[in-house]
Amino acid sequence: MCIWRNAIQNWSAHPLMAGDKVRANLQAIFQQVPIELDRQPAVVAKAVLDIQSCRTALMGGHVARCEDCNYEHFHYHSCRNRHCPLCQSRRREQWVNARRASLLPVAYFHVVFTLPHDLNQLIQGNPRMLYRLLFQQANQTLQYFAHKYLGGRLGITMVLHTWGQNLSQHVHVHCLVTAGALTDEGTWKATPKGYLFPAKALRNWFRRGYLDGLKALHGELRFGGALAHLKDDAAFNRWLTPLYQKTWSFHIKPPFAGPKHLIGYLGRYTHRTAISNQRIQSFDGRRVTFLWRDYRDGDQVKPMTLQVAEFTRRFLLHILPRGMARIRHYGLNANRARQAARRALRAPEPEPPIPETLGDWFLRITGHCIDRCPRCKIGRLKIVKTIPRRARDPPRLFSQLK
Repeated sequence: MCIWRNAIQNWSAHPLMAGDKVRANLQAIFQQVPIELDRQPAVVAKAVLDIQSCRTALMGGHVARCEDCNYEHFHYHSCRNRHCPLCQSRRREQWVNARRASLLPVAYFHVVFTLPHDLNQLIQGNPRMLYRLLFQQANQTLQYFAHKYLGGRLGITMVLHTWGQNLSQHVHVHCLVTAGALTDEGTWKATPKGYLFPAKALRNWFRRGYLDGLKALHGELRFGGALAHLKDDAAFNRWLTPLYQKTWSFHIKPPFAGPKHLIGYLGRYTHRTAISNQRIQSFDGRRVTFLWRDYRDGDQVKPMTLQVAEFTRRFLLHILPRGMARIRHYGLNANRARQAARRALRAPEPEPPIPETLGDWFLRITGHCIDRCPRCKIGRLKIVKTIPRRARDPPRLFSQLK
């Protein structure tokens, strides 16, 4: 048992025995399974330890006492890590509402650029550079065709996904794209109804641009393990050559049920990652069973069981580098450009959202008042004590314990 596990698992005095069942959620799995964090990047170690300690005494919190019945209620803070399935529901809802309000009164398209799995191992060693290149090349491809066919700029919102339904590495970026562009003359030019740009040409242009970008980055990339031989320029170019001929996965069509529905769909993943607790069905200490949707078999929902080490390995693939933005806006989706587009479309500015306090949000979502006593249901809770945080910086804690 790793020493960090003793340090944070004050909630679990007894290890799991084979066949025991525990709560089927990511936090319970990470609390019970030793993970060698000293072999992981600091951002991965921090995500794991945050998920383990979310809403426990390690995060700190406060004690509130009911003014009527004197019941004391302990409330522990959330970790707020963007990879935690327990956190950021409110922020996700705020993002969805803001994006829906900012939509221009035009048609939109849903475009998905997907990297081939041949690049997965290279991405694992160079996530920041290769994710950034994916964003850049997707934007450059779309804007190039916008200038070629429309003589202007598109509005694009991109959301990075790195996983498939079975938690495997499946790197792609979803793009919500205006079906029209703001021309250099300040007028709006729409695309033909139901059509954006030639799909095959878009796909091939993106493929060539991304691979050319990889060649330009070669001197900065890290190669390890089975890819060590690719440090040589000639070997790297030979390795890339078949990818120029391969058909890359590509998707382009108007969003089903409209752009607002697509934003709601993307909102499920903007502030969380990989898997929700609702999909995890069981964990017996050795195996994790979760639900996944098999798109190749009529979108059927099926159970999948993985050894816990493989489940953990797959999940950790999707921890983003520190400071890496998963959501990016381009072209007309910058504030100043969006205002110019609204003028060209003679569309009024959207009404600003009505401010909502945390208490109001909690009441709307749960039907309960956040400061109402859970025991007597009448009295109000008043904070009487603050619980200090312990070990809020997990990587630093880990280094002290080694």
